[in-house]
Amino acid sequence: MKDGILELNKKASSLGEEVGDGRYLTLSGLEPLVVTPESNFINVGERTNVTGSRKFLRLIKEEKFEEALSVARDQVDGGAQIIDVNMDEGMLDGVKAMTTFLNLIASEPDIASVPVMIDSSKWEIIEAGLQVVQGKCVVNSISLKEGEDEFIRQAKLIRRYGASVIVMAFDEVGQADNYQRRIDICKRSYDILVNQVNFPPEDIIFDPNIFPVATGMEEHRRNALDFFEATKWIRENLAYANVSGGVSNVSFSFRGNTTVREAINSAFLYHAIQHGMNLGIVNPVLLEVYDEIPKDLLQHVEDVLFDRRDDATERLLDFAETVKGTTKDADTTKLEWRNKELQARITYALVKGIDAFIIEDIEEARQQAERPIDVIEGHLMKGMNVVGDLFGSGKMFLPQVVKSARVMKKAVAYLQPYIEAEKDGKASSAGKILMATVKGDVHDIGKNIVSVVLACNNYEIVDLGVMVPPEKIIQTAIEEQVDIIGLSGLITPSLDEMVYISKEMERQGLKIPLMIGGATTSRAHSAVKIAPHYNNTVIHVNDASRAVTVVGDLLNKNNTIYKLKIREEYDKFREQFLNRTKQKEYISLEEARANKFKIDWKALDIVKPNQLGIQVIEDFDLKLLVDYIDWTPFFRSWDLHGKFPEILKDDVVGEQASELFADAKELLQNIITNKSLKAKAVFGLFEANAVDDDDIEVSSVSLSALSADRQAVEDQDEPYKFLTLRQQLKKRQGVPNFALSDFVAPKASGIQDYIGAFCVTTGFGTQELAEQFEADNDDYNSIMVKALADRLAEAFAEYLHKEVRTKHWGYAKDENLSNADLIKEAYKGIRPAPGYPACPDHLEKNTIWNLLKVEETIGVKLTESLAMWPASSVSGYYFGNKDAKYFGLGKITDDQLEDYAKRRDISKQEAEKWLSPNLAG
Repeated sequence: MKDGILELNKKASSLGEEVGDGRYLTLSGLEPLVVTPESNFINVGERTNVTGSRKFLRLIKEEKFEEALSVARDQVDGGAQIIDVNMDEGMLDGVKAMTTFLNLIASEPDIASVPVMIDSSKWEIIEAGLQVVQGKCVVNSISLKEGEDEFIRQAKLIRRYGASVIVMAFDEVGQADNYQRRIDICKRSYDILVNQVNFPPEDIIFDPNIFPVATGMEEHRRNALDFFEATKWIRENLAYANVSGGVSNVSFSFRGNTTVREAINSAFLYHAIQHGMNLGIVNPVLLEVYDEIPKDLLQHVEDVLFDRRDDATERLLDFAETVKGTTKDADTTKLEWRNKELQARITYALVKGIDAFIIEDIEEARQQAERPIDVIEGHLMKGMNVVGDLFGSGKMFLPQVVKSARVMKKAVAYLQPYIEAEKDGKASSAGKILMATVKGDVHDIGKNIVSVVLACNNYEIVDLGVMVPPEKIIQTAIEEQVDIIGLSGLITPSLDEMVYISKEMERQGLKIPLMIGGATTSRAHSAVKIAPHYNNTVIHVNDASRAVTVVGDLLNKNNTIYKLKIREEYDKFREQFLNRTKQKEYISLEEARANKFKIDWKALDIVKPNQLGIQVIEDFDLKLLVDYIDWTPFFRSWDLHGKFPEILKDDVVGEQASELFADAKELLQNIITNKSLKAKAVFGLFEANAVDDDDIEVSSVSLSALSADRQAVEDQDEPYKFLTLRQQLKKRQGVPNFALSDFVAPKASGIQDYIGAFCVTTGFGTQELAEQFEADNDDYNSIMVKALADRLAEAFAEYLHKEVRTKHWGYAKDENLSNADLIKEAYKGIRPAPGYPACPDHLEKNTIWNLLKVEETIGVKLTESLAMWPASSVSGYYFGNKDAKYFGLGKITDDQLEDYAKRRDISKQEAEKWLSPNLAG
């Protein structure tokens, strides 16, 4: 069977010899497809791709292959000259799915008439397809990503199967993202294929990478132009080779604006063809006829594509707003929704987050209303009720709701002087909610999002901000007669603050429901630690989308049953949780230390840092951090769940994620251009050894190597010491109980080892910028700037760790990892942080601050609960050992708590405060 397929494919390849000099790309299903200079652009159908069609994915998952064939048939009927088949999905058996589907295609003459593109990132799936596909197909794709040997091996097999191949502009360094990289990689790939593999050049199709335009990033300005020029170069210099690409990528920045997307796709495709692109994946639904693109829109689009103006992106973004919501048949400068009646216009503006016309519409409403307050309680609340319904039903997403709030606030701010002049007071609300981030904690992104969402649902918000003492929370709640208290916290000491507040509320006889939220909070902690101390309702809310429902149920007149139900659920949960904890078996600290992770230190090659001591970085260029950003948590903070960049194509949240991403990149570019935020860092590398089982001693010798004040160091009697904690859960045979000290050579070994510590921040300026947005009633960008500052801080930590590994310490000087690899932590060494699973002890930050003089050098402070201020800061350690790994400490027993308190020289009660979430029993 396999040899028969090979023979058929070779015969298909020979078809090209009958055309001209045999130097044309020739493919076949049941019928030949010869791509000559006279051929029109060859369109590849994209819907038989599980990553691009939700319907197709569902049918394949349910093994409804006959129905899935109809998707392929529709593509052929719709004019697709090649069909792209992709079965890359985590829950699929890709080999089986590809083999089954291609065999079924072969039995359907109307589908099998066209060639197939076997599309996969997994070689085993590609080869499975090659073994059964009919005719001469296209393999999508191979590249130099894994080096020349693998590239050659795959190319030889593809040639043996008689297929053509798409070659991505990707090498060992990464994806080609500029003109020179594109042509260098394509030239290198071509030379290997033609000269070493003897691959027919006409069977080579290059994909030089189509990237989005108008992202707002300076380095992306030439994305389209570089593609055009690289395509032209390939066609002129790599004889007989072809060029392909996925066209819809170019317009991702305008997800949600169909008019602009169609114009960008059409103009890009037109010019790409002119430069030599002769086949590719195009979604005809998002394609306008080039000559029918309105001239003013085309001018703005082509200014971006050809990088004709420094402000081309800004001008297109502004112009895009004027055509958003228009129909194809309408004049592009006329907004169809502006012709609707007044209430419909106000509702539309609120739902779409458009504030351009809200003042004139609100003024018209005010002129018609008896009192200004009626506009809020009538027109605006009707519109916001629609927003609430859409959000509650999953038809709107959190970023859209925050944009709606921006429009609402702008309208209310306009009406307020009129309301005050008539002494109408303020609009009635559905209830009053107090929101506060507890004492010692500085993080408020989640709290602010929940506040905005609740405000959109007509709840009055009393926001006390961050680091709010318990007495202020309780006093304000009484004075303002609030209906609910909402507490937020990110760091573990905040959990203890919440427990204390619940006790105080009970002591003072309050009957106000307590709502708990924040990154470190959980239903378990709320039920086990907080609820037992407060006889009224305690409820945990894990995201903003649930807050409205929870608040509505708590404030319902008939809420007794709901409150009792919550109490019973939490009582039951607490009992089950405590029983599960008791069922787990823990060993003594002595036994855990005997079962420590053991390393043969004499066999280990320990690298001495190239530069010992402390270094300070002032006013770091934020632009250098952009490529190190992990965007996935950014979307999660907006309640959009999915991995980046796949989330941008998600059938459910893709459009909103893309719109949010475009807004984020625009604001990020403004931040970088205007230097609105400042990035600073301090880090040090020191001689160190493990001592006393679980401690790490940083010797004064390493400090004296660089200290500006040598005398101060010489006068220091005691070295700095990091205290680590050890796992105590009983493990199966052969599995150690880890502590971070296991990754540093013991002092008793006589081997000198090393450790690092760091603190980075991108938070200076964040608060001021956020307050500017808040003053403009722009919660959307106020929240956005904080979310971006957090991402930049994490990116800075990632960047600096790489610099330490490859340069300052130098133990991984040959490291060459992509950003995706960095996010996966595919490097040697770790950088754990106090407060995180391997080291939940926040008190360790004090040692880092004293060792590095963090506050004195870069100005980052610690609150009384040891939160970092500014909030967008990251601190931690550097371990360079190749065997170092991340782990979770888990629960510890009373004997380790007592040992820890003794080592720390604090009371057992104080120790419990910092380690309460990790105490067993």
